[in-house]
Amino acid sequence: MATAEKPIRGMRCMNAEVFLDTNIVVYAFDKGDLLRQQLTKRRIGELISQKTRVAVSIQVLQEFMNTMLRKGESRAFLREVVEYYLQRDVVENTAVLLRRAMDVQERFQLSFYDANIVAAAQISGAKELWSEDFNTGQDFGGVVVVNPLEEK
Repeated sequence: MATAEKPIRGMRCMNAEVFLDTNIVVYAFDKGDLLRQQLTKRRIGELISQKTRVAVSIQVLQEFMNTMLRKGESRAFLREVVEYYLQRDVVENTAVLLRRAMDVQERFQLSFYDANIVAAAQISGAKELWSEDFNTGQDFGGVVVVNPLEEK
């Protein structure tokens, strides 16, 4: 069994179905591309209405906050969005996540920050990683990439 697929010790078990990458969360609130914003909001809304367990990581929320502040969004609004996502399954930055990310980076030859996203998706228990940064259908040890902006 490859290291990236070993059971996770020291983490509470999560049962997320979909893990959202930073770009997807940003697109849902980015007023600079209304078409992409509408599509992303609709797709995330479908997840929520179907009661799909959605996960993010602290890294995703940090990157979201940083990106949207640079785009001029208000801190108060961003805080509301972050608080909303903190009510979902959240993968925290831990030594376990760091070790998993290093294993993922080595196994799949990813940048470290991409490996951290994949590792967080694995830890969340998600079967799908919603992202535009990877190839659709790419399988990272049981987590399959889905680009929610592509036509179904």
